[in-house]
Amino acid sequence: MSGRGFAETWWGRAWLRALEDTALDGQQVKAGRRHARAGAVGAMSVRPGRITALVRDPDGMRYRSDVVIQELSGADWERLLDLVADRAGHIAALLDRDMPPHLVEDAAAAGVDLLPGIGDLEPECACEAWDHCAHTAALCHQVARLLDQDPFVLLLMRGRGERELLDELQARSVSRAASRQTRESSQVPAGVLASEVFAARDLIPPLPHAPLLADATARPPVLTGSTPAGPGLDVGALEFLVADAAARARQLLAEALAPGHERTPVADALTARQDAVRLAAAGPPERITARLAADSGYGRAELARAVRAWGHGGAAALAVLEEEWTPGPEELARVRARLAAAWEDDDKAPRLRATRNRWTVVGTGTQLRYGRDGRWWPYRKEGGRWEPAGPCDLDPAAALAVLLTEE
Repeated sequence: MSGRGFAETWWGRAWLRALEDTALDGQQVKAGRRHARAGAVGAMSVRPGRITALVRDPDGMRYRSDVVIQELSGADWERLLDLVADRAGHIAALLDRDMPPHLVEDAAAAGVDLLPGIGDLEPECACEAWDHCAHTAALCHQVARLLDQDPFVLLLMRGRGERELLDELQARSVSRAASRQTRESSQVPAGVLASEVFAARDLIPPLPHAPLLADATARPPVLTGSTPAGPGLDVGALEFLVADAAARARQLLAEALAPGHERTPVADALTARQDAVRLAAAGPPERITARLAADSGYGRAELARAVRAWGHGGAAALAVLEEEWTPGPEELARVRARLAAAWEDDDKAPRLRATRNRWTVVGTGTQLRYGRDGRWWPYRKEGGRWEPAGPCDLDPAAALAVLLTEE
């Protein structure tokens, strides 16, 4: 499957198909895919009608690359907004960062093409190529990842940002509800249909911040006083724990008050050992760090290593550091297929040696570790030990590229 590792959603794959159908040279598309996997695409600017980024060549040269896509006309937007406002399911899907096929089909029936087709992705690159080059192809592959995460990116390229769209949809929903109420007031008691309220539930502006959310920069409480502390009571450690509890409570409360919090899964409770690493990652005084190491069974060097892992991905990264496990036969087959696919178009695919859930790159001090959640974590050998070296990625080639580009 073309674009494997860059597009998991059907609309992301449709974006890459438009690139492949538009580009005259398929080898440039493959080269762009390799560039993107190697981390060659810099920070992207997405705005109506255009996406832009600096893309690095293997020789280190950087080129400004743009891909131009036609914006929808004012009449197109009116038809599209009316269509979405009339169907509660369309609004709900977009707010859940989904783009169901029937939304695109309904838009096409109304004469509005949301997804690009042949010739819709026009390249402009400082390398002066007249067709899609490796730089614009790399940019398109990276955009496919953005589209997977948020289909509002496509709507922004077509001319309207998320906030503007939600404001316009809210206005239409309120107007329709008011018109229906006026029209039906002679037959039924005044009110708004439950279906309309449900459709507009996420379009209502968020409530203001609750006054009980204290300033995050406020000083933590001071527990010292004229009365001496009891035997064995470390006042400094207690103050640190109080400040940490206050910060966590503030974070949990802010998440609870945020729109859509009911769709956020509750995280599993941390074990005492995991919580010791989390606390050490907050940077307490040295004596508190030493006490955390002693109470959790870590040596000082082991705790520092665990803190580095925590910084790359919290409890999931810590589990990958400390747990070695063997994937079952079916999962192992899927993992090997993903590894093969990650470098299917690359002549320089690394030679990997597998040990349970760890794949070591032969001849280098680098390693990939496979987590139980299907993500890949990069490791580097330092001083005879494997050290966590970066955040995870669903694409093993992208995870490994973090290490290889630094060498």
